[in-house]
Amino acid sequence: MEATEKAQYIIYETPEEGIARIVLNRPETANAQDTRFLYELNDAFDRAAHDDDIRVIILAANGKHFSSGHDLAEKNWYENMYDYDTVGPLCGFTCEGAEAQMSREEEIYQGFSERWRNIPKPTIAAVQGKCIAGGLMLAWPCDLIIATEDASFTDPTVSFGVCGIEYFTHFWDVGARKAKEMLFTSDAVSAEDALRLGMVNQIVPRDELEEATMAMARKIAAKSRFALKVTKKAINACQDAGGRKVAMDNAFHLHQLAHTHWLKLYDFLMDPTGLPEATQKALGFAKSPED
Repeated sequence: MEATEKAQYIIYETPEEGIARIVLNRPETANAQDTRFLYELNDAFDRAAHDDDIRVIILAANGKHFSSGHDLAEKNWYENMYDYDTVGPLCGFTCEGAEAQMSREEEIYQGFSERWRNIPKPTIAAVQGKCIAGGLMLAWPCDLIIATEDASFTDPTVSFGVCGIEYFTHFWDVGARKAKEMLFTSDAVSAEDALRLGMVNQIVPRDELEEATMAMARKIAAKSRFALKVTKKAINACQDAGGRKVAMDNAFHLHQLAHTHWLKLYDFLMDPTGLPEATQKALGFAKSPED
């Protein structure tokens, strides 16, 4: 049995010949990403990548929002990692200090996103509602993004003391100055601005998102699989030749420095005072009025 057939949070389907559709299916948390969620998603991408009958991969999401990012409420992630075979050539998951945290984030955050970006088949993200922080790490690796009119894209990590998400491609997705504004202010980028900046390919009404994405997938699936493969490789190489991966790795290591800083101050991976009040309370950092 395919691993994706036993998935709890990810749906894998082939709606038409040549097209795979992967659906995030944890709407009760706005598709927040815990360890299981991400490994199931990676399994689904692998399944589509390894199937020679699939030419185009769609990434969609059930619910009001595409993804609210990392699941900060996940507990015992060290133990949860043991349920899955690691994908990258990494080690240190059980080590003390910052090594385990860095290894985990390099595997399931930066590593998975970069892996999905380099799948040798065109990928299309269908984004509705909010796409926050870790949500960007699912949409940005895709080759095309089709968004609803009410979609918004946010990286609020500076508000809680971290220098951007682990998959740091802001510069390439929105440009340097907009990336700085996006991070410095934690303001959302609207669908209209995302289209103007070239981050999004199309904007459609919410009730037309699935069909618009399928229409794009059909058009692409009609092309030669080999031509699509080498064309994607050529365009990705243009980005990489400009130092993209080196810059991303530098940002990732600064991200780890930020985690270490806040662990020393709060025994938490980020500045909890910058989190929404409800999140602070859920994590035990905010006092209730009667305290």
